[in-house]
Amino acid sequence: MKIILAYSGGLDTSVLVHWYAKSQNAEVITYCADVGQEEELDGLEEKALATGATAHRTLNLVDEFSQDFIYPMVRGNAIYESQYLLGTSIARPLIAKAQIEIAREFGATAVAHGATGKGNDQCRFELTFSALAPDLKILAPWRDADFRKTFPGRQQMIEYCHDHNIDVEASASKPYSMDRNLWHISYEAGILEDPWFDPTTPENRAMYKLSVDPEIAPDEAQYIELEFKNGDCIAVDGDSASPFEIIQKLNEIAGKHGIGRVDLVENRFVGMKSRGVYETPGGTVLLHAHRQIETLTMDRDLMHLRDSLIPRYAELIYYGFWFAPEREALQALIDESQKMVSGVVRLKLYKGNVTTVGRKSDQSLYDLEIASMDDDESDYQPEDAGGFIRLNALRLKERCRKQGFKA
Repeated sequence: MKIILAYSGGLDTSVLVHWYAKSQNAEVITYCADVGQEEELDGLEEKALATGATAHRTLNLVDEFSQDFIYPMVRGNAIYESQYLLGTSIARPLIAKAQIEIAREFGATAVAHGATGKGNDQCRFELTFSALAPDLKILAPWRDADFRKTFPGRQQMIEYCHDHNIDVEASASKPYSMDRNLWHISYEAGILEDPWFDPTTPENRAMYKLSVDPEIAPDEAQYIELEFKNGDCIAVDGDSASPFEIIQKLNEIAGKHGIGRVDLVENRFVGMKSRGVYETPGGTVLLHAHRQIETLTMDRDLMHLRDSLIPRYAELIYYGFWFAPEREALQALIDESQKMVSGVVRLKLYKGNVTTVGRKSDQSLYDLEIASMDDDESDYQPEDAGGFIRLNALRLKERCRKQGFKA
């Protein structure tokens, strides 16, 4: 059997390469996706080959990730359970899609991942595999009873690597797990499984990588301007850039002001509650600015319709249904709603906070003559409001009269 294994070079996937190659007599091709995690990717091929792989591929996916996955999600203002900006969720479909492409290149019959049997990632990977390549066999070792019996914990995996001269840097006591990409960093498990544990104390706050503690952020606010065209940010402070470059720049700017930290207990797709801590500095600023330019340019009822669909849209991304027809249909509506979402938003960044201090657009639906309390010379006539209110009050009056509703 020829297997394409999603590979990071860490403890779990290093064990998997050797275990599949030696214990299962499989041909293993390793694959790593560069989605902006800024980890050291040099040397991965040599390490994979030394561990038992017959070939390795590292793919740079940062441009595709930012343009074809993150930006469409931002157009929909997708936030899961009102807090989580979906950083891990949005990366998995792309990683799995590219893994399928590697499988086709090598003529592999199976794809494997190292996602835990209790998490969401197993769903995200496998739903993508099923949607795009139902012919491929899916291997999920952490749901394999024999594998779990052999490796019940990290200590057994470390010992296995030692016994087979597999070069890994790992310890049996890992305080938490971390997943990073261009959009965010997530922290979970270990000490964070206690929902009362505080990671922001002076002795613990070194955990955070993308943002400074808001308490020690600069005492002077920073003002930035984001320009949008058809719902997509195309420039920061007047400098045009690619989606990747914009997100990277916003991460740097927002991170130094302590913006984008979220600590939450979320509902996993597989049914349990889980505590996660996230840093999404650039994404927090980008979503805030996007919403503000929408308030100026989007029709009210169109906005309300789109907003009513955000929880479902975010849920589909979180669960792993990026390549499902319902997500694609929602995306079509979202993209149609963005055709007039163009303009500039000015923001003030200060000690963990993002404040809107200006917005302008050639597509603005805001009319000062109509909105002003001092000017009656417009299409809006205050006298008309009386009839409007009476018509809307009619059903309320009838309810009170006929059904006896009392305050």
